[in-house]
Amino acid sequence: MTVSFEEYAALARQLSAQHRAGEQHAAAESARRRDLHAAVDYLQQRLTAQGQRLDQLGRAIGIDQPTAAPAPAPGSGPGTAGEAAAWPGPPSGSGAASAARSGSGSGSVPAGGSGSGSVSAAGSGSGSAVGFGPSTAPGTGDGGPAGAAGAPGVAGVGAYSQLPAGEARLALPTAVSPAGGGVPAQRAAAADPAVELELARRMADEADRHGQQAELLAQRPALLPTWSPLARAVAVYAGCGVAAGVLVLILVLASGVGLVDGFTLGAWICAGLPAVAFFGGYLVLGRWGRPAMVAGTPPRYLPLGFLICFLLVPMAYCAYLLMVRGLR
Repeated sequence: MTVSFEEYAALARQLSAQHRAGEQHAAAESARRRDLHAAVDYLQQRLTAQGQRLDQLGRAIGIDQPTAAPAPAPGSGPGTAGEAAAWPGPPSGSGAASAARSGSGSGSVPAGGSGSGSVSAAGSGSGSAVGFGPSTAPGTGDGGPAGAAGAPGVAGVGAYSQLPAGEARLALPTAVSPAGGGVPAQRAAAADPAVELELARRMADEADRHGQQAELLAQRPALLPTWSPLARAVAVYAGCGVAAGVLVLILVLASGVGLVDGFTLGAWICAGLPAVAFFGGYLVLGRWGRPAMVAGTPPRYLPLGFLICFLLVPMAYCAYLLMVRGLR
């Protein structure tokens, strides 16, 4: 068979086109793999930064590093507990008849009862089991018993061959069909790397969003989180001053019955209780008015607190005196 020059040229052009298409496909596949590797490196950097930021947040709110999960105990894996369920071999439960010894004219008879013990066929040359009547096992057609093959579910019989224990552990997983036969499990479809990377990127974006929300929450104090620092300080110092004013009223009542003298009452009203209220507000702002994550020390407005406490307590005493005089 001779090939003309035109056919040879057409074949050469076809081979050249296929070669160029293969090179283009290889270049595109190489570029796709480079893009995938770059995306994987970028996601790895993002996840590393997120892990470090989460560690900082955990240390800021007083949560230690999670401990590693304990390793499973030897012998508690799925190869031991679920070995019987993974291999759909014939059952070897109680109540099945044991095979008879080999011999001339000897056979085994399955036990028809549901007892918990096993019945052994005895003797060589006897065709019936001990304690039972004539054999009722299915025959072979010539009047003789079917032998060990006639007993379904008996281990060690050629019709029901089993794998050894070591090989059964290495056997492929099978799924049991409704009909009772073991069929191979369906393999999972291969995942697309681009789709998996896109899902990972979306999860990383979601983690960044939740991380930003956590940082915003961590920058708020536990006490009056929606208030401004100035309004929070005024409220705390005023609350401590009101508590000190209640103590002033108690001291005034105690002075009226003679338990406290006038000098002690004046000292507590002018200096003692205002100082207690001021330091109480200072400690409250330092303990519950400080955010978990903040750069530096938040302001506590000491002059404002001093003014509020040392004015509010004497004003409470003056208001008490005016109220008593008005009632008289």
